Amino acid sequence: MPADQLIISLVQPDIIWEDKAANLEQYEEYIKQIEGPREVVVLPEMFSTGFSMNPDGLAEGMEGTTVGWMKEISKKYRCILTGSIIIEEDGNYYNRAVWVQPDGGYGTYDKRHLFAYAGEDEHYTAGNKRLIVSVKGWRINIQVCYDLRFPVWARQSPLPQTNGYTGMPEYDVLLYMANWPQRRSLAWRTLLQARAIENQAFVVGVNRTGTDGKGIEHAGESSVFGPLGEKIWQAGADATVHTVLLTSEALSTTRTDLPFLKDADKFMLL
Repeated sequence: MPADQLIISLVQPDIIWEDKAANLEQYEEYIKQIEGPREVVVLPEMFSTGFSMNPDGLAEGMEGTTVGWMKEISKKYRCILTGSIIIEEDGNYYNRAVWVQPDGGYGTYDKRHLFAYAGEDEHYTAGNKRLIVSVKGWRINIQVCYDLRFPVWARQSPLPQTNGYTGMPEYDVLLYMANWPQRRSLAWRTLLQARAIENQAFVVGVNRTGTDGKGIEHAGESSVFGPLGEKIWQAGADATVHTVLLTSEALSTTRTDLPFLKDADKFMLL
């Protein structure tokens, strides 16, 4: 595909509670279903287990089975594969997004905002650094679920130049992987759209569906919004896989015709 186009495939599953082997098997079936080129395939938060507060029994290292599976699938299907999993490192547990490339290279992002309402902060350690990756010149900001409620963490911080700030954005796509519950679906839809508008970027939100092991229902509604906040695609409540084509023309037109980022407050994330 040309560099001015980016293909993203969203996998919205009914995650099998705390059953890694069964989940990994179903994800490969989803990936097989993708027609045409595969560039970036996105799985939801804690895709191999569901949103579990049982890291003692489920965590792996970066050399463990799930990351190994991600590398194998990425290489086999010639795609970038990303999603978050439970990782143990140096005695701490992380809700870690892993970005795996077909050549075996990878990047990681540890969820910054832990969902205290469900006790996530009691079991996991928060991250402190954003991850912005590059694909064919497209810059993608990786975030996880509850991060969506905190706009400063996602805010475009204009790239500095020797002559000061010009409003050039840091990223083109803001990507959320989630286990967002059905009872707060309005917030999910509204905040995804708001992040697109305020950052003049594409926003991709990948959620799960079904009922988890704690009886919490998820409505799916994985979504893609354009840089003006326009809805490009939104899933229903069924398990599905869907591919979208993003074009850089939509970004450049929006940012040129409406150069709002030049008027943004100057700040740095420490």
